[in-house]
Amino acid sequence: MAKHGVIRTGIGGWTFEPWRGTFYPADLRQKDELNYASRRLGTIEINGTYYGSQKPETFAKWAADVPEGFVFSVKGIRYVSNRKVLAQSGESLEKFLNSGVTELGDSLGPILWQFAPTKKFDPDDFGAFLALLPDKWNGVALKHAVEVRHPSFSTPEYVELCRRYGVANVYADHFTYPEIADVTAPFVYARLQKGDDAIPTAYEESQLDVCAQRARQWACGEAPSGLSCAADPEPDGKARDVYVYFIHEGKVNAPQAALALADRLIGT
Repeated sequence: MAKHGVIRTGIGGWTFEPWRGTFYPADLRQKDELNYASRRLGTIEINGTYYGSQKPETFAKWAADVPEGFVFSVKGIRYVSNRKVLAQSGESLEKFLNSGVTELGDSLGPILWQFAPTKKFDPDDFGAFLALLPDKWNGVALKHAVEVRHPSFSTPEYVELCRRYGVANVYADHFTYPEIADVTAPFVYARLQKGDDAIPTAYEESQLDVCAQRARQWACGEAPSGLSCAADPEPDGKARDVYVYFIHEGKVNAPQAALALADRLIGT
């Protein structure tokens, strides 16, 4: 049997009123929602960090509230990625990393840098940005992912830059943004954003079956078929951890989608 990485399925955030009584038990205290969610899901993407800084004690509290093996991804603050000149973001990047992110310790997974849909690909400037991303901070190992949203990034040069710096290109399954499925790092980061809350699991059974197959292939270092890549796929057979997040408009049934996918992956 081929070696494979750990596949984690999850959602964006954990504080969302429509989940109370649907995903969360109706009588669950709001302060216990992270504790509950982290014991049913493998990962959660922290979105609040995109909009403003948190305190070190907040990160430490979150880390203390989740079980061993659970992993957060953290969305990098917008003052770093929403710049005309990305190469000038070093000071904001250091300020963000010093805000307490590393207090998550072993629960810290990828840091997600999300770019505006209007941000076009500038090879020199984007390469300079990737070069700023450290692989360690305060003694804690870091890994980075980038979600680009402009069609100009659909080029082999973008893929080559990500591979050079070991930064994961985010596979974003979205109605508007370009699909770039190239694997560029020792892990895979997928954001599935086409869910339909009219469906109890946000996606049809057949769609979740396909998601499960793709996750298994990524975890084994294979290249799933049927996805759009900006460069030639380079399957290398290396085991990779895989993070799959269900984040869509409404997102009422996103937790159910993450659980349904996890069920399909039992034994993987």
